[in-house]
Amino acid sequence: GTGAGVGRPAQPDGRGAGRGVAGGEQRGSVGRRVRGLAGPGHTLEHLAYFMEIQPAPVLFSGDTLFAAGCGRLFEGRPEQMLDSLRQLAALPADTQVYCAHEYTLGNLHFALAVEPDNPDIRQRLAEVTRLRQAGRISLPSSLSAERATNPFLRCQQASVRQAARVRGAAGNASETEIFATLRAWKDHF
Repeated sequence: GTGAGVGRPAQPDGRGAGRGVAGGEQRGSVGRRVRGLAGPGHTLEHLAYFMEIQPAPVLFSGDTLFAAGCGRLFEGRPEQMLDSLRQLAALPADTQVYCAHEYTLGNLHFALAVEPDNPDIRQRLAEVTRLRQAGRISLPSSLSAERATNPFLRCQQASVRQAARVRGAAGNASETEIFATLRAWKDHF
């Protein structure tokens, strides 16, 4: 075998199988250092994994960050998910993002509804449409693409704030309130 182990979120009482991994903890696996990143929001114990490798760093974001989207909030609160997304978005721009599901096309349609005048979204939607029509996957993404096209990473942008206001967010809404409005909209999109 490779000697690689399966990590799970660390439990305060030591419950569960496998070795617990706390956010920020680094473990060696298959000759590589892997950093666990606590990412509550989708679930309270969600983890992402980050590896600084060449030619580009790699992020396994699970159900926290999707290509052009983010996971639903099953256990976590909007502020937890937004904090988790900020942590992931702060990684290097060339980081390759491997998320848990191929939801890119649907997420880009939502992103375009939020920001219809964003040329980066239009270009990415056309590219992903071609890939999916050819039976190909759209992943991995990159953090630079996510920063330009993912509405959940763009809650501070005037165009995203305006779209959230149209959906009921207050004019002076916090970034968390903008995020929560977007997430509720996406839940029924």
